[in-house]
Amino acid sequence: MYGWQGTILSIDLSTKQSWTIHLPEETYASAVGGRGLAGLLLQEFMGLPWDHPDLPVALMTGPLVDTPSPTSGRLCVMSRSPLTGAVGDSSVGGKLGTMIKRAGYDGLLIHGRSHRACGIEIQDRLCRIVEAPDIKASCNAERFARLKGKGSLMLVGPAAEHGAHLANLVVDGHFFAGRGGLGLVCAAKHLSYLAVKGSGSTQVFDRKSLKQAREEISRLIAASPVLFGEYGLATLGTGTLFDLLHTRRMMPTANFRQTYFEPASAMNGPAMAEAYRPTKAGCRGCHIQCKRVSSGGQSMPEFESMSHFSALLENRSLETVFEANRLCSEYGLDTISTGATLACYSEILGRRLQPREILCLIEDLAMARGLGAQLARGSWHYARSRGRPEASMSVKGLELPAYDPRGAYGMALAYAVSTRGGCHLRAYPISHEILRKPVATDRFTFQGKARIIKIAEDLNAAVDSLTACKFVFLSAGLEEYAAAFQAVTGLSCTGQDLLECGERTVYRERIINARNGLTAEDDDLPHRFFQEPGTAGAGFSVPPLDRQAFLQARNRYYAVRGLTADGFPRQDKTEALGLVWTS
Repeated sequence: MYGWQGTILSIDLSTKQSWTIHLPEETYASAVGGRGLAGLLLQEFMGLPWDHPDLPVALMTGPLVDTPSPTSGRLCVMSRSPLTGAVGDSSVGGKLGTMIKRAGYDGLLIHGRSHRACGIEIQDRLCRIVEAPDIKASCNAERFARLKGKGSLMLVGPAAEHGAHLANLVVDGHFFAGRGGLGLVCAAKHLSYLAVKGSGSTQVFDRKSLKQAREEISRLIAASPVLFGEYGLATLGTGTLFDLLHTRRMMPTANFRQTYFEPASAMNGPAMAEAYRPTKAGCRGCHIQCKRVSSGGQSMPEFESMSHFSALLENRSLETVFEANRLCSEYGLDTISTGATLACYSEILGRRLQPREILCLIEDLAMARGLGAQLARGSWHYARSRGRPEASMSVKGLELPAYDPRGAYGMALAYAVSTRGGCHLRAYPISHEILRKPVATDRFTFQGKARIIKIAEDLNAAVDSLTACKFVFLSAGLEEYAAAFQAVTGLSCTGQDLLECGERTVYRERIINARNGLTAEDDDLPHRFFQEPGTAGAGFSVPPLDRQAFLQARNRYYAVRGLTADGFPRQDKTEALGLVWTS
């Protein structure tokens, strides 16, 4: 096989045994890799509770990983989310995907439960499960230092080990598999870390054609103002979005009660750059380099973290934003859910949190101390425990990121129907509603958004299956990546073929969620967005969303997605996609 290694490593922590799985080429061609392959392999297990030993955690690479294809070194991590009960997955950068591929595997399936804290160490075709009880005594930075030299590392941090539903996984020190509590799933297996070293290579069918495809993608990236312009992602990192969202009056402020934060100009990307003198960093094989590392070696906050630890909490201290982000990295906490959960608590408390209070609460949350043990289950559970469910700004239990849906109606619909809950990356309508790419759409209307969201979900699912970077698709498209895929694998492929793979992936996730009891009631937004306006100014108002218009758009989405009027999978559509659905 070209592109794929043809082998998946299955690891049972209960028995300390591992074995290989070999899938036929047609299965790889249909699922591609990454998110598509993970969903296919996990589907039969996803009705199990998130902490059941038999529920695997899947780490899947794509066919372009470990090849010269641009921005293709990412990795999909998937299981069932403790936070939502729905599909839980994350696309993460770093070297781990490349090392897994070089070790001879397209992915790993980790299941079972060790009796004691353990680590998985893989070097090429050798897999060892080792005891690691003493590693729990240290923070993530110390853990990375102690494990240095073992290869690319994925850590399960202290927050997961103390039961936080907001816990993420940290890869190579600066990359995070966040959203949905994947760290807690690994901690329930008593897994402390994964280390992988690989010295092999990935076979490419036609290197000359791949070089041509790479050059075409690279030209499009270089010509993109969003990526390489004066204020593009390559210049300021994702923090370049801070001012843009602020001026559009859609920066979530005071737990989404407002959409404009007056001190924003002192909290933006340039302010961060001046204060911390960061250097560029990024995923393997990517020349955009959108991540930033401070002069002291700390991961700089991404846009969503910058916004949630400032505006959402009404915090005016830049130092607190940086320190909150650092603490989340040290403990292994998802910054979006952590910031939103603290904002929910602040609203219920009835006052703004002070900077020192924010930092102390993050530590308490990570270590399950006092009030932190309640907050560690996320805003949805905490708000309900206090009789204030309306204070949780979440969808399916997953906290919303830093894009107020009243300022971008496509984003509102995308949040609601996302298979993993309140996620901006399932469809990322910000690309056309705010960044105006590939074409501009009116951000204050639901007209036409249902079909746009469906197609964008399919595209992003294909990107996650290739394990490429979504930012690149602000310039390049599936046609360019289909050429790279064909050059690598030797299989005939068009952009439409990849889009159909994405459609199967999303529909499979809808099937999984339906089997786990999710209904149209879960495809909804907090009532605040239909009842309260955003912050007016700059010559326009930000009215509440029209409830009827939203429901009509959701119904249109169900129709174009091939779902019933209640949001359930249809038998005819399931069969047409080659999937299986039993209600």
